Amino acid sequence: MCGSRTSPAPTRRQAELLSEKLNMKVPYAMRYGAPTIASALKGLEDPLVVPLYPQYAVSTTESVIDCLPKGTRVVREFHDHPAYIAALAASVRRHWAEHGRGSLLLMSFHGLPKRGAGVYEQQCRATAVLLAGSLNLGEGEWKVTFQSRFGYARWLEPYTQPTLVELARAGTKRVDIFCPGFVADCLETLEEIGITARAAFREAGGEQLHVLPCLNESPEWIAALAEISARKAP
Repeated sequence: MCGSRTSPAPTRRQAELLSEKLNMKVPYAMRYGAPTIASALKGLEDPLVVPLYPQYAVSTTESVIDCLPKGTRVVREFHDHPAYIAALAASVRRHWAEHGRGSLLLMSFHGLPKRGAGVYEQQCRATAVLLAGSLNLGEGEWKVTFQSRFGYARWLEPYTQPTLVELARAGTKRVDIFCPGFVADCLETLEEIGITARAAFREAGGEQLHVLPCLNESPEWIAALAEISARKAP
């Protein structure tokens, strides 16, 4: 398992839980940080590497592949894997059962410059369509946005925070926001969405921005990881 958008702790814990479920050792590594990919692979024969990026992008998944010995088996993406979609849906339903449900579910994905995004945008939108279908959401009950843009280039749109401001100004009082592209909460979900975007939403007239937890250590996600890891990779 290889992650990079979170601190090592969530990735380590997910690896531990997966190891218990599979009854085998599951090393983990960080793309930027420790333990390194090289150290995690040391001594392993014919490993299968699972980058923890559901949607493929050159800047994320391919950057992991670039660090691997030639011929290493890799799960390149799992954006439409049924177990992954089921884990996402279970996470949303769990929150709704505990906190009620808003009129709109905003699915916010990590943003990338539009130029060079490749299949990433299509895979994000495909994930969203599958999740909306699993939750039986109708037209107007969900929306896709992209967060974490910077610089002057055009990034994938619509942008998350401006969308929240527009919704608030239009009279929407509650929005539920979920980040399906992140398998564990991190600064982008806890600070960028949970603090900065929430403040902007409220300043524009909104009242409740429910930030749904990412997959983290949910049993459905660990089960999904087991299925994804069992997938044969070239």
